[in-house]
Amino acid sequence: MERPFTAFGPSHAIVIVLALAVPVALASLVRRGSSEKLPRTMSLTFVAALITTWAIWYWMIAQRGWISAQTVLPMNLCDWATIATVATLLRPSQRTYELAYFWALSGTLQALVTPELFYDFPDLRFVIFFLFHGGTIAAVLFLTLARGMRPYPSSLPRVVAWSLLYLACAITVNRLFGTNFGYLSAKPAKPSLLDLMGPWPAYVFELVGLGILYVLLLYAPFFVADRLRARRT
Repeated sequence: MERPFTAFGPSHAIVIVLALAVPVALASLVRRGSSEKLPRTMSLTFVAALITTWAIWYWMIAQRGWISAQTVLPMNLCDWATIATVATLLRPSQRTYELAYFWALSGTLQALVTPELFYDFPDLRFVIFFLFHGGTIAAVLFLTLARGMRPYPSSLPRVVAWSLLYLACAITVNRLFGTNFGYLSAKPAKPSLLDLMGPWPAYVFELVGLGILYVLLLYAPFFVADRLRARRT
């Protein structure tokens, strides 16, 4: 019998801890320098895991007759974050990394903390959701902690511009197909941060402001570290 999903219950808590602890442990292995090939091997392992999880998702919706524009089109911000993450894992690039970093640690992390799920582990949707979202976050943290990648001041306007492009694309697709990508047409059924915002469409504009705030907050640790380093020199 399927168990209802419990936010911050044992299964949910374990997934959150793993998404944060795994990249820290992997970064520790890389720093020990036991093998020069280890970072590349780990990157490819993340790629294989994320692509396999995505493939299983499409297999599941086909098997269960759930194919629709909402389930097939990769138009959630988490999808774009995963694509940017996979691209960076395969071929490290500042431009794709900064998108992966800001999108994964804002939108994907928000989804990880407040998932719109109805059934708990071992339901296949639970497994796919957390492998996909948790795996993306873990991969971005791995790129940051183990491979030394980081955002720079020049990253901020580029990420904001790409985020506005996503917003425009998602709204267009929602209008064309009656979907709800990015929750830009309606708030999620489960409790989320959007519940603290105004009604539609006002909260869409609030999301833009929140997105910019996320960008600034996620860059803040690097800003502070750079300032402290500059004072020491």
